[in-house]
Amino acid sequence: MTINTSRTSKLRKRLWKERYLFLLLLPGLLYFIVYRYVPMLGNIIAFQDYSPFRGFLNSEWVGLQHFQKIFSDQEVIRVLWNTIYLSFLQIAFAFPIPIVLAIMLNELKSERYKRIVQSILYLPHFLSWVVVIGIATIFLKTEGLVNRLITPLFGIEPIAFLQEPGWFMPLVILEVIWKEAGWGTIIFLASLAGVSPSLYEAAVVDGAGRWRQIWHITLPALRSTIIILLILRLGTVLDSGFEQIFLMLNPFTIEAGNVLDTYVYFLGIQQSDFSFGTAVGLFKSVVGFVLILSANWLAKRFGDEGVF
Repeated sequence: MTINTSRTSKLRKRLWKERYLFLLLLPGLLYFIVYRYVPMLGNIIAFQDYSPFRGFLNSEWVGLQHFQKIFSDQEVIRVLWNTIYLSFLQIAFAFPIPIVLAIMLNELKSERYKRIVQSILYLPHFLSWVVVIGIATIFLKTEGLVNRLITPLFGIEPIAFLQEPGWFMPLVILEVIWKEAGWGTIIFLASLAGVSPSLYEAAVVDGAGRWRQIWHITLPALRSTIIILLILRLGTVLDSGFEQIFLMLNPFTIEAGNVLDTYVYFLGIQQSDFSFGTAVGLFKSVVGFVLILSANWLAKRFGDEGVF
């Protein structure tokens, strides 16, 4: 009893001593409680036939009915496939680009030129998706600049980039790369900043060229960062970016481009099927959680630290 009292007294003294630090922590803590944890209580409607007029307590309980619909409805399965396929393309093509850019920037000797290139690469990140899609529409529409260039050059008919379902996924990936690749280099450049220049100097003495230095020094220095970011990316594998996809969709590309986020919006918000929309969101969260745990376990099995 005396030990517990002593610990409580020490805790109170520490809380009082560092009270100003805890006050600085309070706004962030309140943000997560109000906007992250309290809304989780609303997940109960995923197991109900929710009606806003009857409320959470009086809505009919239907159990796993909405979750069964996820795996039985052909439309949901198609949308789920679109989501997984798009996420795979983003991991395969958009994820490695910042790594390559960071290595290329790290190889630049002129600091002034390096800063200029970085600024140019960072700039698209600060544009909203509305602006990015607007620019893409102006360039890629049937009478746009791209068609005006390629039509006389290759002697072909104008291509309807924005209406052809086959062009939807490639355009989404290219837009993501153009907008976010430069910004994604920041973390990798920060990792490379901690590499001692003596390692490169020793490699030069041993006769290693630039490619050998990149392979044996630069890439190993990035390995832990790459694995951690890849694990976090796997946790959002069912999040394809609502705003970008929503702005890109039209009646011609709806089948090829409709993903879980937009499907939930169309069904859950526009058609007021709140319970099913919540069930899909909860399903996404569980899948992301499982993928993060699995990827983290694999990373540790192969000798890396992982996220936790």
